[in-house]
Amino acid sequence: MFWPDTISKKLGIEYPVIQAPMFGVSTVQMVAAATRAGCLGSLALADLSAEESIKLIRETRKLTDKPFAANIFVHHIPEITEPLRLKFIKTRQFLKQLAKDNDIEVNFPDLEDLNVRSYHELVDVVIKENCKILSFTFGNLDDQNIQKLKENGVTLIGTCTSVNEALILEKSGIDIICVQGIEAGGHRGTFDPDHVLQIGGLSLLSQVYDHVKVPLIYAGGIYNGKTLQAVKNLGAQGFQVGNLLLASCESALQPFEKERLKKAKENEIMLTKSFSGRYARGVKNKYIEAVEDSEYILPYPYQNKLTNALRKAAKSKQNADFVGIWIGQSLHDYSELSAEEILKNLIFQVEENEMKL
Repeated sequence: MFWPDTISKKLGIEYPVIQAPMFGVSTVQMVAAATRAGCLGSLALADLSAEESIKLIRETRKLTDKPFAANIFVHHIPEITEPLRLKFIKTRQFLKQLAKDNDIEVNFPDLEDLNVRSYHELVDVVIKENCKILSFTFGNLDDQNIQKLKENGVTLIGTCTSVNEALILEKSGIDIICVQGIEAGGHRGTFDPDHVLQIGGLSLLSQVYDHVKVPLIYAGGIYNGKTLQAVKNLGAQGFQVGNLLLASCESALQPFEKERLKKAKENEIMLTKSFSGRYARGVKNKYIEAVEDSEYILPYPYQNKLTNALRKAAKSKQNADFVGIWIGQSLHDYSELSAEEILKNLIFQVEENEMKL
């Protein structure tokens, strides 16, 4: 049998294939579609409010009775100092002018209007709503919440982008580690937003495998049976896919965004902090060229909250030059089939290739 069963048994799923959370792209319908394929769906809660998160969890439960993971951001929130306040004013003014120059009408929020939240209330939501799988990114949970979650029977999946981060997660009692290679689209799961180690996924996976004993999920560049088989040979027992599902019919991306994905070239894909203040891999556009390497990038989550209004306004005008189109390094056809069919096709490819060996 090809499929490792350690993670499948632990999570109660048929195949150890995980739909990446992809906040802003995934939907409750995508989560349900992944579960219908026998995989683990991931419900992206990010840093939403408790009320919004409860609503999404309950909506998902109406669509599936199978296991799915709740996914949250565990980022550090920088203190609002006077220098940060002044930088916010300058950045807001720069973005207002940039939007005006490009005929985009935006009402940018003031600093006091930003809804900046820590993850702690979402831990309580996960327990209250009886979610039994919690994955997280941008850091590690604190010891108190790890203990609280474990006492309530929650399986914890942390994200690492280096061996050191993997060791921190293992030492703190995290059950499963998702190893995110540099190839992965979207935000880097790194603990330190200012220092991104650009380690190739295959190298990183093999090194993490040699240093930790907990089961590993691998994320980054998996888009067909052969790439999945390659990371299995390097020690992965679970396989997370996101890029593969971007254009699926359950994706929240609009048709103009899906078309931009399909036209992307390898020299247009880059890591950028310009939209959120954290490094994310996406398609270079006019906004990124104007802001990247400038003085107008606030720390996460302030940059992310400030640019949200611009992205919404640009999306309403179908302007691909001012939205974040996150994409991994493995370019492919970007199927618009259901995520269920895409994942079933991936599983079929893997099993067909295995039979030929």
